[in-house]
Amino acid sequence: MPQQREPVIIPVITIDGASGTGKGTVSQLLAKHLGWNFLDSGALYRVLALAAEKHQVALSNEKALEALAEYLNVQFIAHQGAFPTVILEGEDVTDTIRTEKVGNEASIVGALPAVRTALLDRQRAFREVPGLVTDGRDMGTVVFPDAEHKFFLLASPEVRAERRLKQLMEKGISVNLADLINELRLRDKRDQERSVAPLKPADDAVCIHTDNLTVEQVVERILLSLEGNDGKKSFPATTHLTTCEFVQVGVAE
Repeated sequence: MPQQREPVIIPVITIDGASGTGKGTVSQLLAKHLGWNFLDSGALYRVLALAAEKHQVALSNEKALEALAEYLNVQFIAHQGAFPTVILEGEDVTDTIRTEKVGNEASIVGALPAVRTALLDRQRAFREVPGLVTDGRDMGTVVFPDAEHKFFLLASPEVRAERRLKQLMEKGISVNLADLINELRLRDKRDQERSVAPLKPADDAVCIHTDNLTVEQVVERILLSLEGNDGKKSFPATTHLTTCEFVQVGVAE
């Protein structure tokens, strides 16, 4: 009898975290360094929120959003070392889906169980050779629970808001820092408290506190962790790598 070939196990690195922790840019740079594929899972939820607006589907209509997610006409055109171009129903929406409005709406639709289930297979389809680096909120807990390497990025709401403020100011958009902080806290609360796939670290994830780190330093620490992976998930405090101690956020009244 011919010898059966062992199934090819495609490696996955998951990088989860709240909005503004830098997980998207970190994942993108890591994928470029490794020469692997890159999945920005949050883009799918942003595209769905935009499609809902386009087709006048209420964000509370879970059944209609589920159908929209299943038949979503979207393409991701990959670029080495950059976020992919996103085409929704023939239209380039790469910049549109990055607005604060679409981001907040994506958090709302992402809290719906039927929507998350509908998008699960789409996300897993990105797992192709030679490997996948993916960022999101439930990559290590739900979408790719078998990933060998899992990371969770942490940063205070204040630091994350300052980062976002700088990005918006560079685009000529004027916003209030206090409003940004509260919006982030609201989004965190919604993401952490949803009934399906809440925002939290996987039990076997390594947490990286990024408040005082550049994006390049975070990537460096992940690479060091990958090179020296010995099954331990605890590191010296000076490296900013630690076992995950995740604190539920409160929302300012």
